[in-house]
Amino acid sequence: MPVAVQLALKARATVSPNSVARLYRSVVKELPRALTIYDIDTPLPEARAAIRSKFEYYGQIKDTRVLDMLIEKGYMDLEETLLQHTQRSHLLRSLSLNTEMQGSQRKRLSPESSIDEQFARGY
Repeated sequence: MPVAVQLALKARATVSPNSVARLYRSVVKELPRALTIYDIDTPLPEARAAIRSKFEYYGQIKDTRVLDMLIEKGYMDLEETLLQHTQRSHLLRSLSLNTEMQGSQRKRLSPESSIDEQFARGY
């Protein structure tokens, strides 16, 4: 059975109370393969910690509809990653332990900013 079909069947079986744990185990199980496919040099324990922090971030959600949606989205993201439909930069962003937005660290420009300041910013 192809990987895509297996993951789709797992995504449909979200009725059990352990579906979040099952998704977490699936992601952690496939993590070494994803790191190899995308040639990412992040150590495996650090990548697992990043995945765990993503799951802990959504840990306070109790609404079953939202949980089902997040689980379904998690399986879809896993499937897209393993089928190489995800770009390397997207996976690197997901595995980054820094949760700050990159745009918030940029210098803010005023309306009087020169063209040199705009160029130095990256736009």
